[in-house]
Amino acid sequence: MGDQVNNFPPIPQFMRIKPCFYHNIEEEIPEPHQQLLRRIYTLWMMYSGTLCLNVISCIAWWAGGGNAMNFGFSLLWLILFSPCSYTCWFRPIYKAFRADSSFNFMAFFFIFFLQCVLALIQTIGIPGWGTSQNLGSAIVMLMTTLLFTVVTALMALVLIKVHRMYRGGGGSMKHAQEEWSTGLWKSAPVRQAGFNAVAQSAQGPSLPQYPAAVPSYPDNSHW
Repeated sequence: MGDQVNNFPPIPQFMRIKPCFYHNIEEEIPEPHQQLLRRIYTLWMMYSGTLCLNVISCIAWWAGGGNAMNFGFSLLWLILFSPCSYTCWFRPIYKAFRADSSFNFMAFFFIFFLQCVLALIQTIGIPGWGTSQNLGSAIVMLMTTLLFTVVTALMALVLIKVHRMYRGGGGSMKHAQEEWSTGLWKSAPVRQAGFNAVAQSAQGPSLPQYPAAVPSYPDNSHW
């Protein structure tokens, strides 16, 4: 693991800013879960692309008689939510499948649920939050609305799918609490070292015997 070089986000080498994460689904994620994680990654890219189109829609709304406030908010959402969504809900599910971490599964469920609620709010079109009486602006904004609708529906499906897999594999809040209290949520090597220490000790509370890096969650559907 120490020889791995961060490769995400893909930043040109001439820039002084370097990638923050190591992202390699084929290498780090067990084969039964690679397809699902790729779909979640594609969903993140769809969400980021929708935020980009939302900026264009807000420009159209501004040109059709709206004010500049929504355009400013759309830029803020794009700059803030695109990287934060990757960091706050995609990385937890990535690490959860990579190291079978109940803590990261719980972090994903909590943050991703809030993401679904936010996407739903952006889909509804509350009066004064981006509605327009101008036909041309409305057509452009409708495209963004449809994309937000699709993204919201897919997020709900992903949330249900991952939750069923997690509960079907015996995961629970208790396991996440145990990982948090013992510090085993930090990394797979730390978790494995903790398991080894518990196995050699005759005293102390027992910990759940998760596999070191190969989750065993069932996948009975063809979604």
